[in-house]
Amino acid sequence: MAQTKRDMKQRKEHPAMKTPPIVSAKEWEAARQQLLVKEKALTRSRDALAAERRRMPWLAVETKYAFEGPKGKVGLLDLFEGRRQLILYRAFFEPGVFGWPEHACRGCSLGADQVGHLAHLSARDTTLAYASRAPQAEIQRLKTRMDWKMPWYTITDSFDNDFGVNEWHGTNVFFRDGERVFRTYFINNRGDEAMGSIWSYLDATALGRQEEWEDSPEGYPQTPPYKWWNWHDNYEAEASPDPKWIDITTDPQEAARKRNA
Repeated sequence: MAQTKRDMKQRKEHPAMKTPPIVSAKEWEAARQQLLVKEKALTRSRDALAAERRRMPWLAVETKYAFEGPKGKVGLLDLFEGRRQLILYRAFFEPGVFGWPEHACRGCSLGADQVGHLAHLSARDTTLAYASRAPQAEIQRLKTRMDWKMPWYTITDSFDNDFGVNEWHGTNVFFRDGERVFRTYFINNRGDEAMGSIWSYLDATALGRQEEWEDSPEGYPQTPPYKWWNWHDNYEAEASPDPKWIDITTDPQEAARKRNA
């Protein structure tokens, strides 16, 4: 009965919904293959765009910006947590924002829900962090309520105004060379809606995914694809997965035989 009522409601809400034709399995596969050509072209285009991003000029950050963290005052350099790259998302959680103080901005919260496990970014020498103007007590309460794991800092100076995120959300990307910090890229508006996976984050950085197939400037760190991938709880235990496992990327036939056995 409940399902019938839902169906009737949907028909009323979408009375003129024109769906695609129903076809045979052969016709469906032919249509998929036709679209796959365009999807592969899009993937290659996205890779080429990321390669251009890795050749973007850098902007030196001269100001010593200050933030508040769970353990007190920290600088922008501290946000890297010793790694070479920092991806810093400005989330709107503060007085005057819809949802305060129970929630952060709904769009920023949706983005936070999409963030993958941070161990994979750490394995590529990259740190992801969030920053807002809310005090730390409120940020820690919100993180606990929403089960968010990323480091989240309080902006205390002109950082948001200087980096284009004082009125709207945005993702700034930085590179650390010793004590020097450089701004390498910036993503906002609809560009932010794709963020969350390890690949979308790494593609926004100066070093990229750091895999050998990438078109990167000379001398950039690169390792074989797949080989550095690991379980998120295993990066510190081992440099790579246990060799007793058959690597499907190296010997897919042997891997299949072992699975079947």
